[in-house]
Amino acid sequence: MKSIPRFPIFHSLAVARILGAFLLMATLSACATKPPASNPMALAAYEEANDPLEPMNRTMFKVDAGIDHVLVRPVVKGYRAVVPDAGRQHIDTFINNLRSPITFVNDVLQGQIRRASITLGRMVVNTGMGFFGFWDVGEKLGLESHSEDFGQTLAVWGVPDGPYVYVPLLGPSTFRDGFGLAVDSFLIDPWEWYSRGTGSLDWVQWAYLGTTLVDKKDAYQDALDELKKSSLDYYSALRSSYRQIRAKEIRNGAPPPLEDFDQ
Repeated sequence: MKSIPRFPIFHSLAVARILGAFLLMATLSACATKPPASNPMALAAYEEANDPLEPMNRTMFKVDAGIDHVLVRPVVKGYRAVVPDAGRQHIDTFINNLRSPITFVNDVLQGQIRRASITLGRMVVNTGMGFFGFWDVGEKLGLESHSEDFGQTLAVWGVPDGPYVYVPLLGPSTFRDGFGLAVDSFLIDPWEWYSRGTGSLDWVQWAYLGTTLVDKKDAYQDALDELKKSSLDYYSALRSSYRQIRAKEIRNGAPPPLEDFDQ
């Protein structure tokens, strides 16, 4: 299964509003009741899920499902009807190229100099020879694509992931990754820096936000539908899949430590 959709580039105002609203709800919401020590199996399951905000998260999950049914799926359906497969792939490649500076900075912060050089090389050739990234020339030259964000960087630095959270439109995340998303958007994203300097690109930022949302929903909708069909509890299945895929991303695709198999 592909990575669970995450949207690493957002207009900073959108990030502030969405995360701010979520934090307010998280503060006011009731937490899941922690099982007593006398029930070790239930306690182990509770700790493994790492979802103390589960009542609120499930509510947000239902809200997101409503938004998806009323707004997102009709837009994606129209997008697929108007733009052919090849065109959608070029748009996805273009959006990923715009995200290259965020990946490059986080490569450097993680001490991954080789991966940073690959990211820089891809950004240069795709922008210069691939018509601003609509064609992935770097892939044909052997420069394999990868993605990094500040949430992954924090994980490499040893910062724990914190409680699991589910935010409408943004999808599954953790406190660590939510903070990483804000840092990427406010401090690293060059689009944000440029718009703050000129004060003239607000409409471009919002257009880019909308295009990114539609592109990622289009890319992952079929995989998520399959997960839903094969799950008795879609919420729990999505939470588990997100955590597994996220751990693999943090390891840069490397196999898990041997001790993980011993548990």
